Amino acid sequence: MDKYTVIVSGGTIEEEFALHVLNDEHMEFVIAADSGLMFLYEHHVEPDYIVGDFDSTPEEMVSYYKEQVNVPIRQFDPVKDFSDTEIALRLALSLGRKKILILGGTGSRIDHIWSNVQILKIALDAGAEAFLVDAHNRIRLIEHGITLRREEAFGPYFSVFPLGTTVEYFSIKGAKYPLTDHTLTPYDSLCVSNEYAEDEVEITFPKTLSSIVVLMETRD
Repeated sequence: MDKYTVIVSGGTIEEEFALHVLNDEHMEFVIAADSGLMFLYEHHVEPDYIVGDFDSTPEEMVSYYKEQVNVPIRQFDPVKDFSDTEIALRLALSLGRKKILILGGTGSRIDHIWSNVQILKIALDAGAEAFLVDAHNRIRLIEHGITLRREEAFGPYFSVFPLGTTVEYFSIKGAKYPLTDHTLTPYDSLCVSNEYAEDEVEITFPKTLSSIVVLMETRD
């Protein structure tokens, strides 16, 4: 497994799952995005960078990292054009990070979740892999075919959705519900909750400027 960077954002964070990700030997860099800093502080995990407007983070906590630990901090005006998670993602990309996991990017606010799904396109355009992860979901964007292996699967289910426009000639092989040269549209639920039928699932579609697909691997 490649080394990865973790962004800890301010959404829902399941303690056991998050600590597993943060303590894995392949984790090499941590960026705290605003209130995600509180989780790191409570669990004695030192970030490499801190970003945000800190409108929901205790001032004394930010001061602790600034004055006692000397962690680089980039503070922004609360009235800004980007979310704290997007700022953290852009920072990770500017630092040359090629595999990025976002913790705390999901939760009860569906508007925040959808925003975080969409900003994954920034990483895709930069030639990097970025994932939204929590205890039940791993979400990424793909722009061409991919092979999923049961032994490496995040969970038993996977779903696909076009990000925006229709995707032509979309095929799934090796799954419980296969498709051949299907027109994947953003207006139906056909491709929700598919499963492995074989040890490998092949998803294929032509790469075009607009053919971006959301791939969600899920478990109960």
